[in-house]
Amino acid sequence: MLVEPRSARDRLWRVASGQRGYFTAAQALHEGYSYQAQRFHAQRGNWIRIDRGIYRFREFLDLGTSDTDSLVRWNLWSKDRAVVSHQTALAVHDLGVANPQTVHLTVPPGFRQAASAVILHHDLLEEHDIVQREGFRVTAPLRAVAECAAMSVDQDVIDSAVSDLLARGEATRRQILHAAQRLGPQASLSVERALREGPS
Repeated sequence: MLVEPRSARDRLWRVASGQRGYFTAAQALHEGYSYQAQRFHAQRGNWIRIDRGIYRFREFLDLGTSDTDSLVRWNLWSKDRAVVSHQTALAVHDLGVANPQTVHLTVPPGFRQAASAVILHHDLLEEHDIVQREGFRVTAPLRAVAECAAMSVDQDVIDSAVSDLLARGEATRRQILHAAQRLGPQASLSVERALREGPS
C-alpha cells in the first residue's frame, strides 16, 4: 500500500521527482510552502532559483544531469503548454546531425510569453504528433522531421534524420513523405530530396 507523504517537503519532492527536480512556486504553494518559506529556502540554498517562479532541489545537481533536463524547465515556464519541437526534437530523438544552439518550442496560437533562450513556433498540434517524456512533451519523430523541412533547415540535417528514421525502421518512405505533405510544399520538397539521397 502506498503511503502518502506527510511533510510539505515530502509532498513537493514527490512532485519534483517526476520533473527532474524542478518545480514551480505554485506547486510549492500547493504543497504547503508559503511565499515567505519559499524565499527562505532559496536564500539558504536549499532550492536553486532557475527562473522567476521556477526552482530546483539542490540535491538534483548531485545526481547527474541529462541533456534533456533543461527541457523540463521550459515546460514549467510555459505552464505545460509548450511542446519541444523542430531541431530540438530531432536531438531528443537522436535523429541525424541536428545540434541546435537554441531550444525550439511549439506553443498554441495566442501564447504571449517570450524568452531570449527559446525560439517559439505557434501552431496547434494533434495528439498523435506528440510524445510524452519525463517532465516534458516533444513532437514525434515524423513530425519533427517534417517541421524542420518546412522551415528550410539545412538539407544535410533533413537527409541525416530521414536516413536514421529509415535505418531504424521507425517509418516508411511513404509515411515520411505523407508527414511532410501535411506541412506544405517546402516540407515536401526537402523530404523528397532526402528520400532520393537515402536508401531505396
